[in-house]
Amino acid sequence: MRTSEPIRAILRMKGPELFSLPPDASVYDAIALMSEKSAGALLVMDHGLLAGIISERDYARKVILMGKSSRETAIREIMSFPVIRVSLEETVDECMRIMTARRIRHLPVVDGERVAGIVSIGDIVKWIITRQEETIQQLESYIAGAYPG
Repeated sequence: MRTSEPIRAILRMKGPELFSLPPDASVYDAIALMSEKSAGALLVMDHGLLAGIISERDYARKVILMGKSSRETAIREIMSFPVIRVSLEETVDECMRIMTARRIRHLPVVDGERVAGIVSIGDIVKWIITRQEETIQQLESYIAGAYPG
């Protein structure tokens, strides 16, 4: 199982769609967008630059448990920053290590200052399962004598 491929391989499989809000948007708006898009986290973008990340975990710990109002609290008050991020060339292995060590579920991927995408732990698991299925199919073809090589 090769997980030494760059994280850009997962972004190609996942597609380019990104969900974000500015830091002055309300936490309520963030939770509504996460719900609409079935996302566990959103990028917080300020004038085209990555300013932070807001996740369901941030909401639970910094709004609900603190007794704040999601409609009156700005994202900037609860977002996580500085943002742990990786480059397009970082390996899948290294991204898994970072996510495990830092106990995060979402990892923005950048190309210089530009956000290229975001990967979740679920995206990585899906990618690994897909690669394992491909390997199994290749081995079955080889054993059956139908391997093209």
